[in-house]
Amino acid sequence: MVDFVLVLLVLLPLVVGILQLALVLHVRNTIASAAAEGARHAAVAGSSAPAGQAKVDELVDGALSGDFVRSVTVRPTIVGGAPGYEAVVEADIGLLGLKALGGVQVRVEGHAIAEQAAGATP
Repeated sequence: MVDFVLVLLVLLPLVVGILQLALVLHVRNTIASAAAEGARHAAVAGSSAPAGQAKVDELVDGALSGDFVRSVTVRPTIVGGAPGYEAVVEADIGLLGLKALGGVQVRVEGHAIAEQAAGATP
C-alpha cells in the first residue's frame, strides 16, 4: 500500500500536467485557426471586419466552450505593406478547463491581405 501512495505522488502530477498541456495546445490551435480564417473571411472583396468577427465567433463556438474565449477583434490593418485585416483572439485556459483554478492566458493573431475587386486600382 505504501508503494502505491509513493508512486501515485509522482504519477498524478505528471498525468495532470500532460492533460493540461494537451488542453492548452488544443485551445491555442483552435483559436489560431479561427483567427486566420476570420481574417481571410474579412479580406474577401465585398466583406467587412464585422463579417470576419462573426466567422471567428462561429468557428470558436462550434469547437470550444464559450468560457475559454475572452475577446475577439477583427480590424483593418497593413499587412506587409498592403491593406488587409487582422483578427485577434484572446482566451483564458484554467487548470484542466476550470477558470477558478488559475491558468494560462493565450493571445493569437491571424492576418490576411484584402482582396481587390476585379478592375479596381490599388
